[in-house]
Amino acid sequence: MEKRLIWDIPTRLFHWLLVACIVAQYLTAEVFDAIDWHFKIGYFTLGLILFRLCWGFIGTTYAKFSQFVTGPGKVIAYAKTLGNKHSEEHAGHNPLGGWMVIALLLLVALQGISGLFITDDIVNNGPYYDAVSEATRDIMNAIHHTAFNVLLAAIVLHVGAVVFYARFKQQLLVPAMLHGKKSTNAPGISSSRLVLAAILALVVIALMYWVIEVLPPEPVVEEFFY
Repeated sequence: MEKRLIWDIPTRLFHWLLVACIVAQYLTAEVFDAIDWHFKIGYFTLGLILFRLCWGFIGTTYAKFSQFVTGPGKVIAYAKTLGNKHSEEHAGHNPLGGWMVIALLLLVALQGISGLFITDDIVNNGPYYDAVSEATRDIMNAIHHTAFNVLLAAIVLHVGAVVFYARFKQQLLVPAMLHGKKSTNAPGISSSRLVLAAILALVVIALMYWVIEVLPPEPVVEEFFY
């Protein structure tokens, strides 16, 4: 088998930026009480998710959802090979890993979207806090905190799977997400399509600016009478 380029630069960059954002989100909310940064990083994270969702349709071969999102039959068949140390390694995401990617994307997206409607009860409000009723705010707040706990469980499962593949199956997944190459008989990608990725990034930045800064209603200013 030859070392071939599997993971493009945008996919790898997205992966590690998302890791950094999740860590930063936890630290700003639970350790440093830097809620203003928590909101800002949340908007950036939501932009990352939007980029990845689009890249899943127009990106390189192994970044596309059509390459790694499979039906239940293939997932079950693959699950039966987990106990086999010598099972063939997939060039991209395996059928189980593919669905884990979808789960993580949806959970982080849920975190980001719900954060647009909540408040820290001190200074910072999400941009759409004043656009919805108090009941909706309560629902979004509950979703925001519940989804994060589920996300943490999914991350633990994901990290555990990476360790399992490294120790039991001798398949090193982390290095491939750093340099992008795997030893495989499958065809590699010819380029990372950086121009397309840059155009998409600019479109996402413009859209996020519109969603966060332009579209939201003006904040409600409470009047006090003495």
